Amino acid sequence: MKKLLFLLSFVFLFNCSTTELVDQWKNPKTDSLSVSKVLIVGMSSNLEARKQFENKMKEEYVSRGIEAVMSLEIFEPTFTTEQKSIVELRNVEKILATNYFDAILFTKIKGIENKIVYTKTFKDKDYLNVKFRDDYYFHQEIFYNSDYYKKFNIYNAETSLYCICPIKERELIWKGSINIIDPSSIQETVEDYVNLLVFALEEENLLHKKLVKK
Repeated sequence: MKKLLFLLSFVFLFNCSTTELVDQWKNPKTDSLSVSKVLIVGMSSNLEARKQFENKMKEEYVSRGIEAVMSLEIFEPTFTTEQKSIVELRNVEKILATNYFDAILFTKIKGIENKIVYTKTFKDKDYLNVKFRDDYYFHQEIFYNSDYYKKFNIYNAETSLYCICPIKERELIWKGSINIIDPSSIQETVEDYVNLLVFALEEENLLHKKLVKK
């Protein structure tokens, strides 16, 4: 029932968004999560997109009284574009733990899908009167008119929330798969992505909602 309500809320709030939550997983051992200091990492070769995402997500955490640090603030810009060994990454985790970080929010692009959608379709009422000759006539241009269809990309992104626990391995708390549909503006895409991500984390009690100012 909770998942149904979440999906209904999602459709209502984000039906005009460029982003779509397609799947999510929450650690069954975790009911809720309270963090005090989080590192935000956006793995992208596009430095501007990475900067905007990390900064926007940082603002969301800070507005809730949680200390948040962008990876760009403590690592070189090449940190996410250069290969790292397991030993190097383990040392990074140790450094974060000793500096009182208790969570990592890690976002990456996993793949790109190429899509084609036809731009001319019948309206619902038109189906009542459609005939074979009309159907054939109006759709035969599929084969020779390039304006008949539109090509676009869907970027498959994934955000993972890890807890940095001093006494055990870094534990995965939540993972969400989010599709970015035909992005045209970095700012708009980042805004949509962060809004959707924040909403999902709030619904799973992994990020408390901002207090409404009276």
